[in-house]
Amino acid sequence: MVQAIIDLEEYNDRVLKIVKGKVGLKNKSEAVNFVIGKFGEDLLEPELRPEYVEKLQRLEKKGKFFRYK
Repeated sequence: MVQAIIDLEEYNDRVLKIVKGKVGLKNKSEAVNFVIGKFGEDLLEPELRPEYVEKLQRLEKKGKFFRYK
């Protein structure tokens, strides 16, 4: 576990308090981890481009792919 001392503006502190209360977390550290987790999902797990999905579907219909176990 990494520990950090951070400076929060008053608005950001209020937002963390609201998140902590709504989600039922014990402390602000858990609230920060929750917010980072939600935001990180969007950044680290981008959706596939629509044209790539179409290409995969066409290949799947034609049967020109290999399945690996």
